[in-house]
Amino acid sequence: MDLKNSHHFKNLDANDVLLASENAGFTPTGEISQLNSYENRVFQVQLENSEPVIVKFYRPERWSAETIQEEHDFLFELAAEDFPVHVPLKDKNGKTLLKQKEFFVTFFPKIKGRLPQEILLKDYAEIGRRLAQLHNVGARKWAEHRPVLDTSHPGGWASLDLLQNWISPEIRNRYNKAAESLLQHIDELPLDQDLIRIHGDAHRGNLLHNGKQFFFIDFDDFCNGPAIQDVWMLLSGDKESFENEKENFLQGYEELRDFPHHQWEWIPLFRGFRILSYAGWIARRWSDPSFPKLFPEFGTYSYWAEETEALEKIVWSY
Repeated sequence: MDLKNSHHFKNLDANDVLLASENAGFTPTGEISQLNSYENRVFQVQLENSEPVIVKFYRPERWSAETIQEEHDFLFELAAEDFPVHVPLKDKNGKTLLKQKEFFVTFFPKIKGRLPQEILLKDYAEIGRRLAQLHNVGARKWAEHRPVLDTSHPGGWASLDLLQNWISPEIRNRYNKAAESLLQHIDELPLDQDLIRIHGDAHRGNLLHNGKQFFFIDFDDFCNGPAIQDVWMLLSGDKESFENEKENFLQGYEELRDFPHHQWEWIPLFRGFRILSYAGWIARRWSDPSFPKLFPEFGTYSYWAEETEALEKIVWSY
């Protein structure tokens, strides 16, 4: 990231947020609060005589205008099919993507929902129907400007190359052997037949409930990938709970769409891929002062020993 852009992004202030809001045609009162976000800078802005809006400043040099617009277009596609999703707001010129100085900016309505304290077994049928809706829309066409969730993804071989200067030397060979084996297994998957547009980061933190229904938020990692990527992080780790949740999930999903059952066997590989890509993401963001504070163990022997053991367990059992 350009050092000037990086410095400014870390130090976005109320004036930047207010100016972006006014340029978009909103009338802020001046009351602003920053919301939690590791990747982007997100603020809630109170408006005069209106509900507050959420202002999202995208981290510079991660996405192009085309990749962000494709995310927005997908959200509108989903909304047109009565899929519960919060679409971006349009500015005074009818656009959803603005440029404030060197940063891309988007406005969203304030989301009204909460993280469920737990997902009950009966809830999985509804979640299955919701994801089937999403995948029916996602299967209609290819996302031309978004990543593909295979080893060409930034979380794949590129992450492993980047991490060579971070992995503890005492354990680097073991880590590399496990990670290379993982990526080779993924390279051997018949992914070309299974890629559709997916949420990409459908974990429990991105699943909310508004008192009436479940809905997904944060499509920042929207990509072309296999359906299983949107499922496995929502299921429990222990075998008995997993099987019961899977059965209920499929009851809902297959009311609307056939599930590619051969992908259940891919879960360990994509779990390992997430381990690798997450480490690469931390390394890429290390110059951001918040990351050393958030991940103080990153770079230590204990961190890499734990990561290595997790990857080895996956590749040995696959």
